[in-house]
Amino acid sequence: MDELRLGLNIGEIPMANGRRKIAVIGAGNVGATCAFVLAQMKIADIVLLDIYEGFAKGKALDLSQNSNVLNYNGTIIGTSDYNDISGSDVVVVTSGFPRQPGMTREDLIGKNADIVSQVGAGIRDHAPDSVVVMVTNPLDLMTYHMQKVTGFPVERVIGQAGVLDSARMAHFIAMELDCAEEDVSPMVLGGHGDTMVPLPRYTTVGGIPITQLISEERIAAISARTASGGGEIVKLLERGSAFYAPGSAAAIMAESVLNDRRRLLPASCYLTGQYGLDDVYIGVPCILGSNGVEKIFELELTESELSSLQKSGNFYKNQLSEILGY
Repeated sequence: MDELRLGLNIGEIPMANGRRKIAVIGAGNVGATCAFVLAQMKIADIVLLDIYEGFAKGKALDLSQNSNVLNYNGTIIGTSDYNDISGSDVVVVTSGFPRQPGMTREDLIGKNADIVSQVGAGIRDHAPDSVVVMVTNPLDLMTYHMQKVTGFPVERVIGQAGVLDSARMAHFIAMELDCAEEDVSPMVLGGHGDTMVPLPRYTTVGGIPITQLISEERIAAISARTASGGGEIVKLLERGSAFYAPGSAAAIMAESVLNDRRRLLPASCYLTGQYGLDDVYIGVPCILGSNGVEKIFELELTESELSSLQKSGNFYKNQLSEILGY
């Protein structure tokens, strides 16, 4: 390893043999937030990788200086060298150009596909046994692209979509009912974007479906705001996009994999006929464990809900063919 792993001139603290490791690729706001949440979980050593080495080392040093406050005893290193992600159990990929006002996630396809190609090669060559959690937008397309670049089994490449979208929906529901957010259990399927499919029938508060608590009109408004949740933040920030919730959502997924928690979470998974969709990544409920996607659940949907989900899946499948050439 190079010097200044922790940004210190006095050398480095190597990761102990046998310790678990999570790599976060991309040291921007999303990646740094993800690393910060993971450090608070105290579950693994963390490697923060970025093409700008000083940027990654600076973030790692800042995080490391927080170890005393968080009572975190793991190692956090910053690097630009893919050799340092060797042995990673989970790799979270946040690299990519952020959305700007007026841009859709799909506007990022060409630029971010090139980045994912480079990152995927680094993961394939240096962390071949890892589970990959994708955050780069447009999420469902980049997750598919990452799987093709790495050649990993489809269950070991997962997109972070539904966890974030569901969290946004949960927040809006809690605001509507003036209730505790922890009591809201939302379910959002479909693509991570304007084609997402919120499912009010499967969304509960304290076990009660929101269809019994909120008017149909307000549910429609909440669902619409959820679908445009990322764009709303982009517009408000004017420079950049959301990062606290996306980074935290990715950390939750990484923890479920690393600790084999087998949590039932909505995520972008590769479908092989479920919901009438094939050869596409799209948001569905699944079990996340040590092998990645352990199981995909096929919910009973109404004709309208199924049509919306299939429309979302086919939208991305067409883009895979027309833009990425798959």
